[in-house]
Amino acid sequence: MNSINVNIDLSFKQLVEAVKQLSPKEKLVLNDVLWNESMEIPVEHQALVLGRIQKARQNPNRLVDWDEASKSLKL
Repeated sequence: MNSINVNIDLSFKQLVEAVKQLSPKEKLVLNDVLWNESMEIPVEHQALVLGRIQKARQNPNRLVDWDEASKSLKL
């Protein structure tokens, strides 16, 4: 892999424009780098998600298909 050292001031918009110039493969690598960093998930958030998973398993009929749910959203 090629390495690049960059030390320039960029606005967020400029950074986005630079990322748009990457190849699809480079964008995937960048995505992996950004999301593979160690992230601390608060215990409260973990409990909330686990509770929702448990409710879904106990009553799968309570789940709504995304296409149906999106029709009821006010955007």
